[in-house]
Amino acid sequence: MQFQQLQYFVAVAETRHFTRAADLVHVAQPSLSQQIKALERELGADLFLRARGNITLTDAGEALLPLARRILADADTARHEVQELVQLRSGRVRLGATPSLCTGLLPDVLRAFHDRYPGIRLMIEEGGSHDLVRLLARGALDLALVVLPLPSPSPALTTVELLREDLVVVSSPEAPAPGGPGRRTVRVADLESEPLVMFRHGYDLRELTVAACRAEGFEPDFAVEGGEMDAVLGFVRAGLGVAVVPRMVATRSGRGLRVTPLARPGLRRTIALAHRSDVAPPRAARELQRMLLER
Repeated sequence: MQFQQLQYFVAVAETRHFTRAADLVHVAQPSLSQQIKALERELGADLFLRARGNITLTDAGEALLPLARRILADADTARHEVQELVQLRSGRVRLGATPSLCTGLLPDVLRAFHDRYPGIRLMIEEGGSHDLVRLLARGALDLALVVLPLPSPSPALTTVELLREDLVVVSSPEAPAPGGPGRRTVRVADLESEPLVMFRHGYDLRELTVAACRAEGFEPDFAVEGGEMDAVLGFVRAGLGVAVVPRMVATRSGRGLRVTPLARPGLRRTIALAHRSDVAPPRAARELQRMLLER
């Protein structure tokens, strides 16, 4: 049974005339008649009673007509849905990002994307780079913003560097300034005498900060640990300790915080946009990727 045969059958059923049906579907009348006969052979039943000047449906034709109309309608719906996706009128993008990027980088880009493509549903998954890489590999995400180098290099992923960002130290204005009064910058070594508010395990910023402290020959002292970004900033505002955060986060969420740059060479992190190498991201995801790279 061919899709085209169903089109011809419905046209004859609605016009009750083979020649008019052929004109309706833009095909020669002999070709239409041959396809109807082929459909009848396939089904093993006559679909029309043919009498001079009078075409009527048989019982088999009556049974097939609503089904054929439904199939043709479903095909039109499928065509429309695909066109909507191609034209970025509907669909979804599944984007993974570290919590700090959800706070700092993404709001403005996602607002611009939503303004341009309001029919695209944005689904955001927060997590550390290790978790996001795992979700990408499983096909649960279209794109992910991760911190380089990846915790475990994966040849199945393609990464494109997006930005390099300085880290800064945030503290409560009511607490003593880290490193001492009057200091415009603070060294990583100065953090040895500071209680730190530390992120939970699996947070890229936790691993980076702890590694930097150990490189200076000391183990950091955690006043509070285990929080997400908003919790960490709240604990710092309350004066429980200092934290090392991306400059973008400090700029965007710095109300009620003292922001102190790290002395050279400081600490930086590299953010990349990742997707699976073996599967091209959907059209909407590729458009979001373009906006992130051109931001």
